[in-house]
Amino acid sequence: MPRTIGTDVLRHADSTLSTRLAESARATGGVATSPEQFEKWFAERCAAQVHEVNRIPFSRLRNWSFAENSGHLVHDTGRFFTVAGLKVEVDEGPVKEWSQPIIVQREIGLLGIAVREIDGVLHLLMQAKAEPGNPNGVQLSPTVQATKSNYTGVHQGRLVPYVKHFAEAEPRSVVADVLQSEHGAWFYRKRNRNMVIEVGPEVEAGEDFCWLTLGQVQEQLRIDHRVNMDTRTVLSCLPGFGDDGEQGGLHTETEILSWITSNQAVHDVDSTVVGLRDLPGWRQSDWSISHESGLFFSVTAVDVVANSREVGGWTQPLFEPHGVGIAALLVKRFGGVLHVLLRARIEPGYIDAIELAPTVQGTPENHARLGGAVHEQLLDIERRLGTDRVLYDAEMSEEGGRFHHSRSRYMIIEVGDDHFDEEPPGFRWMTLPQITWLLQHRHYLNVQARSLIACLHACAD
Repeated sequence: MPRTIGTDVLRHADSTLSTRLAESARATGGVATSPEQFEKWFAERCAAQVHEVNRIPFSRLRNWSFAENSGHLVHDTGRFFTVAGLKVEVDEGPVKEWSQPIIVQREIGLLGIAVREIDGVLHLLMQAKAEPGNPNGVQLSPTVQATKSNYTGVHQGRLVPYVKHFAEAEPRSVVADVLQSEHGAWFYRKRNRNMVIEVGPEVEAGEDFCWLTLGQVQEQLRIDHRVNMDTRTVLSCLPGFGDDGEQGGLHTETEILSWITSNQAVHDVDSTVVGLRDLPGWRQSDWSISHESGLFFSVTAVDVVANSREVGGWTQPLFEPHGVGIAALLVKRFGGVLHVLLRARIEPGYIDAIELAPTVQGTPENHARLGGAVHEQLLDIERRLGTDRVLYDAEMSEEGGRFHHSRSRYMIIEVGDDHFDEEPPGFRWMTLPQITWLLQHRHYLNVQARSLIACLHACAD
């Protein structure tokens, strides 16, 4: 007869985890690694990791080519990813129909952080890792950050360190395990497995790895371009933060789920993968594929030389955004309880029609040309920086393995009692515990919102 686990046992386990995470978050001065030791280690890794990236014409890509019929930019193995075309029709926004290049990467990547108790305090095993598209080279990355092609050895290079601990994880060692989306504007239905597992003392930190408390990692979130996107999304999926999500919330969890489902059901989003060749509005040269307006982004090619990766060198396409993005959360206290204003946002690459996004998300240059509600919201955020309480403000880069120098300014702004007593259409106020609960499930919050939730935890803690 199968063993039944009572809800009281589950609540006790969650309560214990919450306490352990809170203790680790408070240990900003370090336990296994002091702040001074960390800075020394990180500087040494930055100096030691050679990562030379040079722009090249498409003709010099090795093992990549444009497919004869579709014009898609594909790898010879059929693995890794493909740059294809996408035709999009939506039912709202300043532009309701367009075409664009898109990254098609059907395999599910693995983003994993190993945690371990050291001197009674939970520590996270963090990696110093350079990516070809990072604006500053090395950033603080998860223990494992790899596509399936990488960790199964398609590149015929070195094995990905620590990956077996995640692939062979015992169920009781799993702290978090959930599929989450990537950038819906640039990836077509891309998902990553976000994992946190607890390991024992047999797991030690290699040369490019360091044990840090949660508080130490959260402190690094305040530094521009220090913590990479993959770390931020995994941190956001940590369970156990906060009390009962229903307590003090303007909406119950059932009401929130119904609102999300309604938005997924009522919006019409038709996105179809099409040929990359002769994509309307886009121009292809020997060096790039760019929009005729000069806005949005370009597809380029790079040659990479690295001494700290599974292979010593390779070439690949990268998406290069034009302009610095804005991702801003407005937060407010109702009855003393902190609430976050999230928006139901359409993006062409989502599996569902919408995901929950920051209050404001966009690139000012693009929306200044397009006009519309997002343009006005971006202007409103600029005004609020001078009048409201800014809890967080830092520039961070997006996924450096696919995007070249993709930068966004992430902000969290607390508004006063005289603002937003009513929810604008398409927006909902939610408590942080309610959002933490949603993040235990797939495809509810987009990657920009998850980054900001990780930063908000750092502010709240």
